[in-house]
Amino acid sequence: MVEEARQIADLVADRIETLILDGVLKPRQRLPSERQLSEKLGFSRSALREGLKLLRARGIILTEQGRGSYVARMMPEPSTPLMHLFSEHPRTLYDLLEVRALLEGESARLAAMRGTEADFIMIRRRYEEMVALIQSEEPVELREHARVDHAFHLAVCEASHNPVLVHTLQSLTDLLISSVFASLNNLYHRPVQKRQIDRQHARLFHAVVDRLPEQARRAAVEHIQGIRDELQDIEVEEQRLLRASMRLNGW
Repeated sequence: MVEEARQIADLVADRIETLILDGVLKPRQRLPSERQLSEKLGFSRSALREGLKLLRARGIILTEQGRGSYVARMMPEPSTPLMHLFSEHPRTLYDLLEVRALLEGESARLAAMRGTEADFIMIRRRYEEMVALIQSEEPVELREHARVDHAFHLAVCEASHNPVLVHTLQSLTDLLISSVFASLNNLYHRPVQKRQIDRQHARLFHAVVDRLPEQARRAAVEHIQGIRDELQDIEVEEQRLLRASMRLNGW
């Protein structure tokens, strides 16, 4: 009986690990209640407790007083010195955009190939949330806009069904939202750039849900590279203005 109980606990742990790898349960997400989780997984509550005990021993599930049990981060914490350097130095924004183009281009291609109807429903919801925010007559806080924009891109990535790709992007969430914030802050108040970003998002959305892998990859890459090019143009123009102003003031 002891061996049988151990095997069932292993099965429970394996099922939960699969849910985490597949992105159904996300890093830092609180687990459902014992009752809900046992019903969803089809195991008894005693078997569930033993499975969770295994996952806690592996550091995959964490439990805190007042917070309950939640999924641990799969990647390094963003508070490490390296992550601090990335977030504090603007020049790394261009490096981050290069990485985004590589990862999100491939995730869009895979999403168009592998995405299920359920994935496309989630992508559509995130896209429509973003469009509703853009069209809202109420003032929108820029960080909320950045969060909704990022959620759309993450939904596309999750539809790739590549757990390593999904967890890599999730581990960079804070940096990615910062890059979206920077693009919105510097570009979105400019009518030409705003229209371009909106069109690029629309192209990406339609290419993925219409199952056009190469068009989806190209749309994602062109969107991110376009943002990088626009930001670099603004930076160059600001440097020209600064030099001209310094000459005018006798430097």
